[in-house]
Amino acid sequence: MLTPAEFVRSYLDLGEKKADAPALRLLILGVLAGFLVGCGACVSNTATFAIENPSAARIVSGLLFPFNLFIITMMGAELFTGNNLIAMDVFAGRVPLRGMLRNWLLVYSGNLLGGLALALCMSLAGQMDLGGGALAVHAVKVAANKCALPFGKALLLGVFCNILVCIAVMCGSCAKSVPGRAVGAYLPISFFVICGFEHCVANMYYIPAGLFMKAQAGAAAAQAGVDLAGLSWKGFFLFNLLPVTLGNILGGLLVAGLLWYAYGEKKARVAA
Repeated sequence: MLTPAEFVRSYLDLGEKKADAPALRLLILGVLAGFLVGCGACVSNTATFAIENPSAARIVSGLLFPFNLFIITMMGAELFTGNNLIAMDVFAGRVPLRGMLRNWLLVYSGNLLGGLALALCMSLAGQMDLGGGALAVHAVKVAANKCALPFGKALLLGVFCNILVCIAVMCGSCAKSVPGRAVGAYLPISFFVICGFEHCVANMYYIPAGLFMKAQAGAAAAQAGVDLAGLSWKGFFLFNLLPVTLGNILGGLLVAGLLWYAYGEKKARVAA
């Protein structure tokens, strides 16, 4: 098992490779990661739509959703939130700021495409017709609730989410066995799901899934007391994705900064 200092040294090498990777490769691997995270969100919705107890629903989601990060790391896919740790390379002077931002932009775009594509396919395939359309109503409810979050609350929930995601990346990477990597990546993700923190890539499935089903299940959701006022593509991008993404970045920078401060080689040049 790697120590935290060994993890920082190994990730610095990995961060350089991520920053220099070809654009098309980053985009494709970003689509793959967005699809895999979307699968976790799809499973979560499907498994919990008929559970009325909110605590039980959170626990079930927390047990099922986290497997996506382990699969992402095993397949070498590119996840925007985990790649926030490339900031350590910027602090170390090994990657220029523009190199990190290039990686983030390409991977984020790929993650978005993967989540959108999965949500669209699930709506067209009738996957959300389960329970006589109850799953579709649940998807609309989840999406509407996320779009109704106040900006500050969505931002803060995003910060805490990516603190745990980056810890999951670290714990999974420190293990040298496949079971160890699975457990290390699993537990922090389970924590953020059960706590209800906000993950921008997961929301790239959750909210579009509700938007694609709004025409079919919106009336039933409204009758069930769901406020649909904020559920729109504008609401998705401006009222959820923007603050959650900013919060995720802040959380990732916090973890990267703490790891670099505690375990980085201080003789390394710090980038301006």
